[in-house]
Amino acid sequence: MLPANSCDCHVHIYGPFDRFPPFSEGRFSPTRETPVEALFALWDSIGIARGVIVHALGAGPDNEVTLDALRRHPKKLRGIALVKADISDRRLDELTDAGFKGVRINLLRQDGKPVSSGGMSLDDLVALAPRLAERNWHAQLWIETGDLKELAPTLEKLPLTYVIDHMGRTMADKGVAYPGFRDFCERLRMGRYWCKLSGADRNTRTGTPFADTEPFMKALVAANPDRLVWGSDWPHVGHQPETVPTEADLLGLFHKCVPDEAVRKKILVDNPAELYGF
Repeated sequence: MLPANSCDCHVHIYGPFDRFPPFSEGRFSPTRETPVEALFALWDSIGIARGVIVHALGAGPDNEVTLDALRRHPKKLRGIALVKADISDRRLDELTDAGFKGVRINLLRQDGKPVSSGGMSLDDLVALAPRLAERNWHAQLWIETGDLKELAPTLEKLPLTYVIDHMGRTMADKGVAYPGFRDFCERLRMGRYWCKLSGADRNTRTGTPFADTEPFMKALVAANPDRLVWGSDWPHVGHQPETVPTEADLLGLFHKCVPDEAVRKKILVDNPAELYGF
């Protein structure tokens, strides 16, 4: 059983395709419709009450499918947008009023090579930062912790709070002593950064039940449980069929790494309420 008002802070929705045509995003392109109704059915089955749709480029470049879901379910949903640097103030206000709380910036590289092209860049973020800050939006960064260590001095000059995807996207075989991950844990303690306890299925080298990612999740909880949220990353685009995780496995990992019920409630309920304004 999950605590009342538990929140899934990282999901994507796609379709219906006749209303919201998909957009090619390479390996992260959707292969099937997963509209908001399918998301709610999943949440009902595992005890999730509300959550955050991270708009994906593959869902269309205009945020419309996410905007439609937020407008129809304002108490249950918040959103993270993909926008261009020349977006109008009127459109930013429209998204803010609907429940968007930030933008997602694609800075992800592995072994020095970009993992995915497209989305928003660091240049976009720098250009938009003052207007985002005026609306109390944050920047969600899809970035590996080694690259975050290098970029942090630049990022911290901007008037923004940062949410780091997927436990910092450090591959498990690098170990928790990896300098980038150690540095991120220190930054997490400072309070300006948040982190999503998600993406174990993407960081693992050994597969289900993702035991090699346990030290990373435990280290993040030890660093600052007040700045953590949990996310499923449903519907798990980019996986091969045989590697798609189940929410039961992901929640099992979370419960194993966070045995204290009070800390679980903080991560699943209280922290999302603060970060996303539920």
